[in-house]
Amino acid sequence: MDVLYFAWVRERIGAPKEQVETNADTVSELVEELRARDDRYAAAFADLSALRVAVDQELAEFDAPLADAKEIAFFPPMTGG
Repeated sequence: MDVLYFAWVRERIGAPKEQVETNADTVSELVEELRARDDRYAAAFADLSALRVAVDQELAEFDAPLADAKEIAFFPPMTGG
């Protein structure tokens, strides 16, 4: 699946997008796999309360299933104005 990173998440990881092979059943399990990769990912996913996630361009919770998902995006909360 494609995993997209936006704003400071992209800056910490050092890439805007990557293709990820995973056995994760939920977004949370995917996050745990990513955190284990190296310190950049651990830093980016250190505080999940500071992140939002979208599964196939739909806002989702971290317990959302990944079955058949093609794209996961991680980004900080939006501020209006």
